[in-house]
Amino acid sequence: MAQKNQERGSTGPTPVVTEPGMVRNVVLVGHSGAGKTTLVEALLAMTGAVSRAGTVADGTTVSDHDPAAIRQQRSVSLACAPIVHNDVKINLLDTPGYADFVGELRAGLRAADAALFVVSAVDGMDAATVALWEECASVGMPRAVAVARLDHPRADFDETVALCQRVFGDNVLPLYLPMLGDDGVSVAGLLGLVTRRVFDYSAGPVVVREPDPEHLPAIAESRDELIEGIIAESEDETLMDRYLSGEEIDVQLLITDLEKAVARGHFYPVVPVCAETGVGLDRLLAVLTEGFPSPLEHELPAVTGVDGSPRPPLACDPDGPLVAEVVKTTIDRHVGRVSLVRVFSGTLRPEQTVHVSGHGMAERGHPDHDADERIAHIYSPLGAALREVSACLAGDLCAITKSGTAETGDTISTKENPLLIAPWDMPEPLLPVAVVAKTRSDEDALAKNLARLVAGDPTLRLERNPETHQLVLWCMGEAHADVVLDRLRAGGVDLDTEPVRIALRETFAAGSKGHGRHVKQSGGHGQYAVCDIEVEPLPRGSGFEFVDRVVGGAVPHNYIPSVEKGVRTQMERGIVAGYPVVDLRVTLFDGKAHSVDSSDAAFQTAGALALRDAAEKGQMTLLEPVDNVVIKVPDSFVGAVMSDLSGRRGRVLGTEPDESGERTLVRAEVPATELLRYAVELRSMTSGTGSFRREFARHDPMPTHLADQARKVAMTRE
Repeated sequence: MAQKNQERGSTGPTPVVTEPGMVRNVVLVGHSGAGKTTLVEALLAMTGAVSRAGTVADGTTVSDHDPAAIRQQRSVSLACAPIVHNDVKINLLDTPGYADFVGELRAGLRAADAALFVVSAVDGMDAATVALWEECASVGMPRAVAVARLDHPRADFDETVALCQRVFGDNVLPLYLPMLGDDGVSVAGLLGLVTRRVFDYSAGPVVVREPDPEHLPAIAESRDELIEGIIAESEDETLMDRYLSGEEIDVQLLITDLEKAVARGHFYPVVPVCAETGVGLDRLLAVLTEGFPSPLEHELPAVTGVDGSPRPPLACDPDGPLVAEVVKTTIDRHVGRVSLVRVFSGTLRPEQTVHVSGHGMAERGHPDHDADERIAHIYSPLGAALREVSACLAGDLCAITKSGTAETGDTISTKENPLLIAPWDMPEPLLPVAVVAKTRSDEDALAKNLARLVAGDPTLRLERNPETHQLVLWCMGEAHADVVLDRLRAGGVDLDTEPVRIALRETFAAGSKGHGRHVKQSGGHGQYAVCDIEVEPLPRGSGFEFVDRVVGGAVPHNYIPSVEKGVRTQMERGIVAGYPVVDLRVTLFDGKAHSVDSSDAAFQTAGALALRDAAEKGQMTLLEPVDNVVIKVPDSFVGAVMSDLSGRRGRVLGTEPDESGERTLVRAEVPATELLRYAVELRSMTSGTGSFRREFARHDPMPTHLADQARKVAMTRE
């Protein structure tokens, strides 16, 4: 992919930023297939950043340089593509639209100061896009809407705008209307509602002219609604009265108020664009540069000392203390570790020694770490291409390479004043995938490559289960798992996947007695021990108790701990299916010893034999973990979710509205064995709108038929 991009050529100069007001950081958001990557390519070609636009189908786009993205023909990771328009550098952050890669999307939101929602004029939008709009609204992020794919035969701009207004709100209004060409089908230009001008692209370069008579009714009808929307957000409270009294409001005043409302996140302009023909691209660039805020206007994340001590709020000042954040880390097979960095304060320079801090992600496989490193070079990234720059100022994005410790989410600050940025919210991976290397040599390569992947992907959690001895990757979904496995194999690892095993428990269903006899007549020291025990089940979670009721010295006092140790060892190994035995009281009440041939080892063996004998005489049962599950879904899916939980042997505890009042929380207890693929199945059941979280509650007895299956599987593994 990188080679293909090089063949296309990068014709534009490397963007140079001299102050933060020259920067716009814009994240492109929308469902998979909406046209985000194609739009980025068109903007790159139009501004001269590349000599010609690539295509998703050919695998030649700047954004989708990852081999997995080329194979799947969809974005799977965050990509940065800077362009320059009217001396303003716009860092376009192209994000995946598929729900499995929400971690990449959230990283893009962290790095951006505004969001461009790309909505297909053919397919509309999915529920995940709606939820993301609500998330941006909660933090006041400025937004605009680009209605793409207008050149498609089934494109419907009016219906798409109406859909946006229904789900995004009334302040979503078009600045332009598509103008059809002579054939009555293709889009030849735009009708400007504020300026009452036509932007005609039919003859090549855009021509701005007066509208034709047939255009005037459409302009007038839509313009009134737009002007009222702009004036409603104006700081001039007299403007609405003047407008309603019939006064003609100055166009430049309207544009100024529009830009202010957009930058404050109170008004959301809609711009129709056609990436293939270039229609509307210049109008979109005007919104990005003039309407969206610079980093100077965006509230910065809170910082503390690395010990958690409070620090003053940050300011976007190139001369301030250096505070930057690694928003994405990738491993390039030629360059090594590449980190995309957003500089919030200060200036990052080559040959500078910095402090790298990462805290709060230990449960995801990212131990807390602090290290001093020297930044050798700084680059402006264009997809996979890196162009060296002399510095990166506050508000801008850059790339650094060959860092030994920098991981996604880490803070970069000065060695003398190390700081820590509050982390952004990352979703919990809930789909487990068990992987196994095919050979011993692959085990080393697997460990090395996994460490690299986990360092760059906070939504990937690595766990080696000490009970099942499986290496489990927790992923966001099947597509995420496919990409992870593809990258591991591309790194030279020959691996397989296997069914994920749930760590069960064994216990006694009723009391029992056991006799353990370890006597060997062949001679040799330490071959004689006999013990008798009584086993009683205890309530769930009670653990293990050992009671000594030996009388008359039948078992010498110094060998009683040996019996307990043998019982505990057997409990850890399991008895009927190889799972740990829990929640029981073992009472040693009798036994025999030999004055010469008894030993600690012999009584350990006898204790283990006694527990196994008690299990054979008594009744054993398997226990399965049960999780507390909280599922968040729109009200329309509550019934389907609750019915599905019943089929999973779940017990619904109740429902309640979530904190926003717009969705319902379903609380339930569900066996962990029924949740292995729930992340995938819930998404399918709720059209991608459902989410859940889980935590261990307790162990409960497993149904007999399932316990029998588990025993058979255990015997097969042995």
